[in-house]
Amino acid sequence: MSLPCRITRTLLGGVFTLMSLAAIAEDNTPWETIHPGGATRCATGTPFNLHVREADPNRVMIFFNGGGACWDADSCDVTARPTYRPFATAEAGNDPRNFDGAFALDNAENPFLEWSQIFVSYCTGDVHLGTQDREYTRADGSRFTVAHQGWANSNAALEYLFERFPEPGQVVVSGGSAGALSSPLFAAIIARHYTQARVIHFAGGAGGYRLPPPAALWRHWGVFEAFPDWYNAPGETPETLTMPDLYRLAAAAAPTVRFHLFDHAYDAVQEDFLRMLGHHAELLPGLDANLAELQADLPALRSYVSPGEFHTLLRYSELYTRETGGVRAVDWVRSLINGGAVEDIHCAGPEGCR
Repeated sequence: MSLPCRITRTLLGGVFTLMSLAAIAEDNTPWETIHPGGATRCATGTPFNLHVREADPNRVMIFFNGGGACWDADSCDVTARPTYRPFATAEAGNDPRNFDGAFALDNAENPFLEWSQIFVSYCTGDVHLGTQDREYTRADGSRFTVAHQGWANSNAALEYLFERFPEPGQVVVSGGSAGALSSPLFAAIIARHYTQARVIHFAGGAGGYRLPPPAALWRHWGVFEAFPDWYNAPGETPETLTMPDLYRLAAAAAPTVRFHLFDHAYDAVQEDFLRMLGHHAELLPGLDANLAELQADLPALRSYVSPGEFHTLLRYSELYTRETGGVRAVDWVRSLINGGAVEDIHCAGPEGCR
């Protein structure tokens, strides 16, 4: 099936052209693959895409995929061992048809089974927020360029959401890993657009980044150029903005959003990235400190901290098998997306959290 069209619209101060919106229906699945075109692209210039499954138009879940990050020649070079997903392909982990959890359409327990879903691929190494192309130099002197243009891709996904689902009553804004980091901003944007909808946020696998403001990353990717003026009203700078601060800015800009975080206590992927950023520490102490400080500022924020080293939740069967303190993760998620008041869940002590 093809949906050819050309849409030019101003969104958040920037003009984005969605050219030749091609919806490719895969055999025997309800998913469509959308190629926005225009300014969108992956790290090496290959096409960006997103995926949509239309069910109940009144209940929409949008998921920003994860897949690492990069900031130097070693981590960004696709011919070596990149630490991010550089392509929006199924082989690169950017297709909901290949995931379990919230995307398992054959599981009657799936809380999102009757919801419409949008899956936003991630292929720019910049936590969906980059606005710059960067040239890198390998050890042998050869050079290559990476398009850290996640913001153009994210805007195209938001534009598509607003166009296809003009008046939903409930929207769940979710993300895993890299997508979880940027998800508070996307929740605020969506809440400010759908002023009559109930907007609920859920982030998996990114709550433990307790480190000084990563100014080099913010500048390297051009993240502040992506921020709407209303989002950074306090005037944070790359030297002052920490990763948890993204929640504080979002909550101030969109106070009706309900925020939820899910993490495993010793998430191995988060610990690996902390090491790459020069912070060698077990995750749990920093995770607990982040949550305590966030909840002091945002009393309605809720968290679920589960034992182990697994990474994220919504893409995997862990959604159904994980239980902590007698509370199944799937039941916690089902309750919160339906507007229920959930309690904080936490594994018992440092050893019990292993």
